[in-house]
Amino acid sequence: MTGQKPTAMRHTPVLLTRTLDLLAPALERPDAVALDATLGMGGHSEAMLTRFPHLRLIGVDRDPQALALAGERLARFGDRVTLVKAVYDEVPDALAEAGVDHLDGALYDLGVSSLQLDETERGFAYAQDAPLDMRMDTTTGITARDLVNTADEADLVRIIRRFGEEKFAGRIARAIVAARADAELATTGQLVDVIRSAVPAAAARTGGHPAKRTFQALRIAVNEELDVLERAVPAALDALALHGRIVFLAYHSLEDAIVKKELAAASRSRAPKGFPVELPEHQPRFRLLTRGTETPTEQETASNPRAASARLRAAERIVDRPTARHTARTTDRGGA
Repeated sequence: MTGQKPTAMRHTPVLLTRTLDLLAPALERPDAVALDATLGMGGHSEAMLTRFPHLRLIGVDRDPQALALAGERLARFGDRVTLVKAVYDEVPDALAEAGVDHLDGALYDLGVSSLQLDETERGFAYAQDAPLDMRMDTTTGITARDLVNTADEADLVRIIRRFGEEKFAGRIARAIVAARADAELATTGQLVDVIRSAVPAAAARTGGHPAKRTFQALRIAVNEELDVLERAVPAALDALALHGRIVFLAYHSLEDAIVKKELAAASRSRAPKGFPVELPEHQPRFRLLTRGTETPTEQETASNPRAASARLRAAERIVDRPTARHTARTTDRGGA
């Protein structure tokens, strides 16, 4: 296993300063509660807890290894931190487990984590030979190996085309089916070789690593990432208190499209077209804090290449939740 370096040296949080600045008006409140819904190795969480000394933080991740590493990193913050093993669409359950009923701030740093990419045996990286796994939670669910060896050709085409936006999806799916007829595909290296054989040489020379989009597609399918995200965004918005703020970091167009759609719906009037007066129930519930997406600077990308594809969106709740309880602040400060 890789990872002899301290956790803080293995993970550079993306768009960290901008994320903290956007969340600051909400997290500077006394007794503020924040959610890091994609905890990873805890870099964003550590920065939030350091900058906002009265903050209580709920850290959520489906990856037991991430929870263990982040727990070590955040241990010095004591009972200001509660860690919960959950998928990020399970916000209501995670908050209930932590004993809170609202959020002042939330961060969703989407996609695969640095931990998962760096641990060779997890099978996320196409540049290293490893078992075909790709599960964010290695204790449950199907693996990428299961998927590539059992899905029929039509399903493989659909997955690779939809989740990888791969124009050679048909050729790659046919090559996978043909290769597995001879022997099961068990490693990332075997799969990369099959993909290379299917992608035209000219495209491979100009379009980046030929396996990049297929690996993304398989990872998304194995972890049901887009289905989870479609449930997660509304759940997160519903949990925010008045003037609570939320930041999303997306790393490909499919993630960003879901976030964009949900934030746009939450930030526009719901009054029927031609309605003469905007009633309170029709008013936008959120206001957007960014114009379109924000991206890392060239300097950040140079120092942290994994930040290159990041797209940031943020919003603030401007109409209170119908069931909000303004004075209900839990006294249960359960620790990590």
